Amino acid sequence: MKLITNLFIIFYCCLIQAQQTDFVDFKTAKASVEFGSLDDNRIGGKVSYQYEILKDVDSIFLDAKDFSMVECLLNNEFIAAKYDGNHLVIKHNFKKNEIYTLDIIWKTNPKKALYFVNKGDEKQVWTQGQGKYTSNWLPSIDDMNEKIEFDLSIVVKNTYQVVANGKLIDIENYEGFNRWNFDMQQPMSSYLVALAIGKYDKKVETSKSGIPLEMYYYPEDSLKFEPTYRYTKQMFDFLEEEIGVPYPWQNYKQVPVKDFLYAGMENTSITIFSDTYLIDSISFIDKNYVNVNAHELAHQWFGNLVTETSGTHHWLQEGFATYYALLAEKDIFGDHFYYWQLYHYVQELLEQEKAGGNTALLDPKSSGTTFYKKGALALYILREKVGDKAFKSAIKNYLKKHEFKNVETNDFISEVEKASGKDLSEFVKLWLESDAFESDLVIESIKQSKFMNDYLKVDCQGDKSKYADYLNSKISDEAKIKLISENPNFIRKEDFNNSLKVRQAIAKSLSKIPSELNSDYETLLDDKSYITIEIALYNLWNNFPESRHEYLAKTKHLQGFNDKNIRTLWLTLALITEDFEQENKSEYFEELTNYTNPSNHFEIRQNAFQYLKLINACNEKCQENLEQAAKHPVWQFSKMAKDLLKK
Repeated sequence: MKLITNLFIIFYCCLIQAQQTDFVDFKTAKASVEFGSLDDNRIGGKVSYQYEILKDVDSIFLDAKDFSMVECLLNNEFIAAKYDGNHLVIKHNFKKNEIYTLDIIWKTNPKKALYFVNKGDEKQVWTQGQGKYTSNWLPSIDDMNEKIEFDLSIVVKNTYQVVANGKLIDIENYEGFNRWNFDMQQPMSSYLVALAIGKYDKKVETSKSGIPLEMYYYPEDSLKFEPTYRYTKQMFDFLEEEIGVPYPWQNYKQVPVKDFLYAGMENTSITIFSDTYLIDSISFIDKNYVNVNAHELAHQWFGNLVTETSGTHHWLQEGFATYYALLAEKDIFGDHFYYWQLYHYVQELLEQEKAGGNTALLDPKSSGTTFYKKGALALYILREKVGDKAFKSAIKNYLKKHEFKNVETNDFISEVEKASGKDLSEFVKLWLESDAFESDLVIESIKQSKFMNDYLKVDCQGDKSKYADYLNSKISDEAKIKLISENPNFIRKEDFNNSLKVRQAIAKSLSKIPSELNSDYETLLDDKSYITIEIALYNLWNNFPESRHEYLAKTKHLQGFNDKNIRTLWLTLALITEDFEQENKSEYFEELTNYTNPSNHFEIRQNAFQYLKLINACNEKCQENLEQAAKHPVWQFSKMAKDLLKK
């Protein structure tokens, strides 16, 4: 009987999945989520949905993945619901135009979408709904076409802070716990419901339009606040003006978390991002949060205010966010940076084409490269085609007409055609429907930049004298890097008298260092670049064995990025360098091995695992941690662990 019931539920939900929005409109959701001990990874709570019936119907359903307990009340009376571990079906004689209240009480131990993470001796909790489904921890509607106003109330121990969608109304204190009450005023898709729990401090700025910008950081990382959040207010003010539509939510919050699945996620009014982007001033030149910051912020309009109806139109979110993030960076870093990034988008797409991976923008199975980079370039070309005035007018009309709704590509294209008076059928065919990439068109366009035009002309073709002439001229750093990378055998002593980025290119290009350049190459260890120092340390150690002790002594106290790129390399070299601090080798080995522990960020662990395997020193403790890493939610890290285990 249970098998028959489950088959009925599966058949029923498949039948109405795409049609439920036709006969029921979920309006609001008030959810109370309770976290007891964060050690048992369990949550429970109650969510109250209010919805209107649009057509007479005998059933509605919600998504709920692997809940251990579910009880339902319809209009304050208990009602038997059918639950198969994935869907919750409520059978009732629902009448058109009537408003109903459905209360769901639940308990669960989420397997994904809500994660409990060890951060040293502390706990963190954070969510990731896109691609994972919020229904893994909150009974909800996975269909992104159903938009609901979610108000969250989060109960957790009073030693933790909570950040969630909307405005924090108040905090209620009782019996060692706090209840954090948040209010949203506009609807959103359930994949954008989010929360983060941890130990944080915050600073607040106010945008030109009066929106509070809340920026969170770990108390121990106060010195990293400025370089991490650099340009945040400038980008916010720029995007509001450039897009022409006011920021649509009550406030904007950004919160870093450990072991996040991606760089960042644009949940409504709260971006959760990887704490690997909590950086110091030295890191900023090589790795910073600016692009991720701008990209996730742009999604508050493109993805959150207007949301795709399906994956076919995913470029309306990712292509737009990539394009507007680049415009925000152009406002900060200038035209050279802007055209340089456009050029790199072209190169990335050409590499994809070479690998046979080209797809159309309207193909729901397209790669991230297509959705993000080709989508951004399509907008760049479209803006050139119709002009700034028509483009900006179309964007504004598109967002205002479809705000808090779901959209398809035609909704956008029709607004551009109206604003410009142009037929865009050829553009749609070439840029959206075709899997071909019009690279020549983009390259010709970006040649309007003298900087890019000069860069594309630079080519010494193995001519040493021509190389010297170019390097002595006033060409850009990018052009110098191109010449150095393509002609490492031509590098001279005077080439070290260049910018950090050019010197970094020298570090990367000279894996075999001529003895006459030894002293010049050694100066790279003093550069304010963790990438340069890491490369230089290894190459110097490898090329000049007689000076290994000197190089190790000079770099002994350096850590590098948050992933400890320099420290883990240093420990490895110290362990395998003969006669170097023999009395400390056991201590160094223990430190490197301890970096494989689950309490560390997965990027630190990854470096430690790879170095220990490289020197055949992954002991029993390392092996145990490697097996645990193979089950990590970050798929790239777990894949690395699985690959190492096979070896």
